[in-house]
Amino acid sequence: MNKMRIAVLVSGGGTNLEALLNAQERGEIPHGEIVLVCASREGAYALERAKSHGVAATVVCRRAMSQEAFETALSIKLAAYRADIIVLAGFLSILSEDFVKRWPDRILNVHPSLIPALCGRGYYGLRVHEAALERGVKITGATVHLVNEIPDGGRILLQKAVEVLPEDTAETLQRRVMEQAEWVLLPQATEMLCKQLAEADEAPLPEQTR
Repeated sequence: MNKMRIAVLVSGGGTNLEALLNAQERGEIPHGEIVLVCASREGAYALERAKSHGVAATVVCRRAMSQEAFETALSIKLAAYRADIIVLAGFLSILSEDFVKRWPDRILNVHPSLIPALCGRGYYGLRVHEAALERGVKITGATVHLVNEIPDGGRILLQKAVEVLPEDTAETLQRRVMEQAEWVLLPQATEMLCKQLAEADEAPLPEQTR
């Protein structure tokens, strides 16, 4: 079977990464293989998660570089591991339009709301769940989508609704959305994209991996 080589980009603790790694080990991503975990921050615990699963882990520190230098260094890493697709799993660094255009329909992102609700500039991490509670919504959830040059744009692959409970705090809501939606959808969407590319008659690789 032709397996797609997956690079996972992270910035923090790596709970979504752990969900992907566990799903892979359960055989739920048969058309893909996680070959690289790359963090944008030194000391990100996600790197330890990767190592514990025997996956290569590296850092390209965003803070120390310009946008252009950061994306050049990132592209070099992706090329070295011959990545076919990129999964953004709690990756907090912005990727430029030029970078995204070099990976057409090959970058997956998970967002902790039902897009188009609670998305766009400033909506990330716990802030999304704080906003859900402030607005008094009864249903929230998560979305996995393909990334294009428009923030939170691109084709939606999967969404899952999660109930907001009266006693919720932002922290309890965040945990429920992760457990019931993010950790379920992200492996499913990753396998969907890998399968689509693996079975395509023509699936040209991004320019930098050739």
